[in-house]
Parts: sequence; C-alpha cells; structure tokens
Amino acid sequence: MKTYALVFVSVFLAELGDKTQLATLTFAATPGAGRLGVFLAAAGALAISSLLAVLVGERLGAWIPPHYLTRAAGVAFVAIGLWLLVTRA
Repeated sequence: MKTYALVFVSVFLAELGDKTQLATLTFAATPGAGRLGVFLAAAGALAISSLLAVLVGERLGAWIPPHYLTRAAGVAFVAIGLWLLVTRA
C-alpha cells in the first residue's frame, strides 16, 4: 500500500500543469467535445503510457539497479531541460 500511495502522489503531482493536462483541458474546452469522452480518452492514454513505463522499467530493473535508473532519469531530465533552454534561446 505504501508503494501505491507513493506512486499515486508522485504521478498526480507530476501531471499537474503538465503538457498532457493542458492538452486535455484544451480538448475539454472545445465546444461539443463531451467531457466524458475527453476524460476516457485521456485516462486511457495515460493508463497505456503508464503500462509501457511499468513493463520497460521492470525489464530494465532486472539488469540495472534501480538507483542507477533513478540517476539516469535525473540526468536525462536535466539534459533535456538544458537542451531546450539552449536551442530555444
């Protein structure tokens, strides 16, 4: 249960104000879009995306210790952020 709560809170907070949430907001604001359809499509897409992450993470975790994966993800985020800052300036 502790893992569930940690993952839920982490993903929830990471998604607040994220591109995905803003795209969903935009689709929902479109006249006639239908909020249930927008919600189901967005939730389904997030579920499948999360499933892929779990499957890939499980495979990688069998070969690479989790603390290395965490560090690699951190380095990737910083590198992408710096790249975006440099190329957009």
